[in-house]
Amino acid sequence: MTGYGRGECSQDGFKLTVEVSSVNRKQSEISISLPRDLEVLEAQIRDEVNRRIARGRLTCRVCLHAAEGREVSRVRVNKALAAAYLSELRQLARALKLKEDLTLAQVVGAPGVLETNNDLGDSEALWPVVNKALQQGLAQLLKMRAREGAVLGKDLCGRIETMRKCVARVRKEAPDVQKRYRDQLLTRLKAAGLDELQLDEERLLKEVVLFADRSDISEELTRLQSHFQQFDHSLKSKEPIGRTLDFLAQEMNREINTIGSKANDSAISREVVVLKTELEKFREQAQNVE
Repeated sequence: MTGYGRGECSQDGFKLTVEVSSVNRKQSEISISLPRDLEVLEAQIRDEVNRRIARGRLTCRVCLHAAEGREVSRVRVNKALAAAYLSELRQLARALKLKEDLTLAQVVGAPGVLETNNDLGDSEALWPVVNKALQQGLAQLLKMRAREGAVLGKDLCGRIETMRKCVARVRKEAPDVQKRYRDQLLTRLKAAGLDELQLDEERLLKEVVLFADRSDISEELTRLQSHFQQFDHSLKSKEPIGRTLDFLAQEMNREINTIGSKANDSAISREVVVLKTELEKFREQAQNVE
C-alpha cells in the first residue's frame, strides 16, 4: 500500500525531521537513510517500523539540521595518520615494483584521516527525539494507507460478490449437466446410425453414471463457499490480512481450475471464465493490502 508521512522534533538547538513513504510490495522491505552520527539508531528505527508496518517497500529518511549559528559537526584532518598511510603505501609500491601514483583523494579516503567533532553528544540519548518524529511520520503514513485500504476493500468485496453469483449459477446448472450429457450421447449414437433397438439402455446408464462421477463438482463448490466466508471473516480482523488474502486467492484458483476441468459443460465453462477473470483482479488487488 502507498503512503507518505513526515514528522519533526527539536532539541538542544537541533531540528530532526523524519520522512517515511511506502509503495506496494508483496513482502516487507525497509530502507533507512541516516546521518552518520545517528547510524547507531538504525536497529531501533527498523524495529519500530516493523511493529507498525507489515507489508510494502518502505523508505525512511532521517535528516538532522542545526539551529542558526550552530554547527552540527566540524571536520578535522588527522595529518599524522595521513602521513603514516602515505609512507606505508609508498614502501608497498617500491616492494611490489609498482609505479607510485598516489593521489590526495586516496590518502584522505583512508579510514580515520578525516575526523568529525560532533556537538551531539551521546547519539543514543537522541532516540526519544528521533522516535517522536518517527511516530508522527508513521501516523500520517498509516492514515493514507487506511484511506487506500478502504477503497481496496470495496473493490475486493465487489470481486467476491461477483464470484459468489457465478458459483450460485454453477450450482444451479450442475444438476442438469448429467441430463444434457445423456441427451448429447444419444444424439451422437443415433447420428452414427444406431436405432433405438440397438441402444443398450444399461450400458448407456453406466456411461452416464461414470460421467456424473467424473464431473461431480459439489466438493469444489462447497470449498469455494467456505473461502468466501473466510474472506468475510478476515475483513473483521484488526491484524494485517494481506497474506491471508494471498492464500485464499491461491486456494480459490485451485478450486476454480478443478471445476473447469471436471464440469465438461459449456454453460459452466462460461461461468468459469468469469470466475478466473474476477479472481485474477482480486489477486492483483490483494497484493496491495496490508
